[in-house]
Amino acid sequence: MSSYLSRIFEIQLAEALAYFPAIFIEGAKGVGKTATAKRFAKTVFELDNLVAREALASNLESLATLPRPVLVDEWQFLPAVWNKVRRLVDDGVPKGSFILTGSVSKMDQNLHSGAGRILSLRMRPFSLPERFEQTTRVSMAALLGQETPFSISLGGETKATYEDYVAEITRSGFPGIRSTETGQERKLLNGYLRYAVTHEFAEQGVGVRRPNTLMRWLKSYAAAVATDAGYGEILDASTSGEADKPSRKTTNSYREAFERFWLIDELPAWLDGGDWLSRLKLTPRHHLADPALVCALLGIGKNDLLMGRATSVFERKNKTFAGRLFESLVAQSMKVFAEACEASVSFLRTRNGDHEVDLIIQRGRRVLAFEVKIAPTVSNDDVKHLLWLREKLGADLVDAAVITTGPYCYRRQADKIGVIPAAMLGV
Repeated sequence: MSSYLSRIFEIQLAEALAYFPAIFIEGAKGVGKTATAKRFAKTVFELDNLVAREALASNLESLATLPRPVLVDEWQFLPAVWNKVRRLVDDGVPKGSFILTGSVSKMDQNLHSGAGRILSLRMRPFSLPERFEQTTRVSMAALLGQETPFSISLGGETKATYEDYVAEITRSGFPGIRSTETGQERKLLNGYLRYAVTHEFAEQGVGVRRPNTLMRWLKSYAAAVATDAGYGEILDASTSGEADKPSRKTTNSYREAFERFWLIDELPAWLDGGDWLSRLKLTPRHHLADPALVCALLGIGKNDLLMGRATSVFERKNKTFAGRLFESLVAQSMKVFAEACEASVSFLRTRNGDHEVDLIIQRGRRVLAFEVKIAPTVSNDDVKHLLWLREKLGADLVDAAVITTGPYCYRRQADKIGVIPAAMLGV
């Protein structure tokens, strides 16, 4: 535990334990759920250990009397735990009694949903400020809370460089993987993905008749990162030249399974556009849990990105493949901040593609809008969609900014649009 790095998620968990009797922490394997939860627990059962699992299974009633909070790690190995905790909550156990963690979303129809009893919190890989241990941050909470739109002063600088961001794209935000010796991350990431395909699909009852076809589909999905390509396009790209293609139903089952393992983390289209809602495109934008998984699947290294050698069959206007991976990295962090701020994250694109905003953060009627640019400078062309959205939303758009790889944070004098280095974003 000496190498443990503080997580933004700790703030959410501490607050939740103060108000709710049972918390369910969900997220992909390796994001740090167990390490963080252990910092709050007084009793720990790690159910991926057979001895611990048999001990708890033989005496589920002990959950009512053990020192609290009680952490049941990977609860899905003993599903009866879920309903037992739910019943104990109904019986009136104190706030902060239980923490459940799991790397697979709850899908057993015989289990109670837990709604109204067990609070679910999503944990993701390290965000950018956690990776860089940056202290000077632009607060999403402050931006959302400002009384007068575009009034918060922006300033400061970061030492993070373009090369640093590219390194983070390939290094990953999984604590155990990023702590390995430099250059070995891809081996661990590939092993991580192979385990998902060979073990987790079977554990969830999803038959994989052709594992190679599944991996080709996942590689095609990865190539579509930060685009809203149709699922049919992804399937076609993965089976080019094949007469015996898997059915749409089969590939949908692949996608749904990866979502249950929290390896796919799609960004939904924004649906709150007022009277011009009908002109917005509704297809989600594709992301994996971490952009390093994309790089591992496609065999992309740091130098490939730095030298501009990384390309994709899925093109996106004004975005290089490195730019799309940087956008995915920023989107991952934005989701972490938004969870902590009780806000949602989405993207905006009109059906004809003439207007597009990379990230929309919304809490109630308050909206933040961000464009993501893998460059240190910002031009008038880079802010035109943000200005268009401000005309549409008026005072509901409380702030807007371009996220860059540059060193300086400031607000443009001409239009008050912010320019924020990605490493300086925070809660």
